[in-house]
Amino acid sequence: QVQLVESGGGLVQAGGSLRLSCATSGSINAMGWYRQAPGKQRELVATITGNGYTNYADSVKGRFTISRDNAKNTVYLQMNSLKPEDTAVYYCNAGLGNDYYTPLNYWGQGTQVTVSS
Repeated sequence: QVQLVESGGGLVQAGGSLRLSCATSGSINAMGWYRQAPGKQRELVATITGNGYTNYADSVKGRFTISRDNAKNTVYLQMNSLKPEDTAVYYCNAGLGNDYYTPLNYWGQGTQVTVSS
């Protein structure tokens, strides 16, 4: 059973930055970050594969960066130039794939990100 623990969320003003972390209980293959805003469906934000290929939602391209530290079994999401519409609960997901990300049903508990205008 894979366990995921997110951290790093908080309250920030528009234009600010936050770095989210997702610590896993085992070695990482592919990972994804998702977010869910109130009243909206969960959406995929960024992914990273086993070979390090990354992919981003159009809404965050150029502002967010996903990265990984295999030695620490941790994945990060650096979020810059934050906007109020980035406000959501952010979840990490453990997946599979060296070249393409495929999600598995392993989720963290989520971390709240609130961006004030």
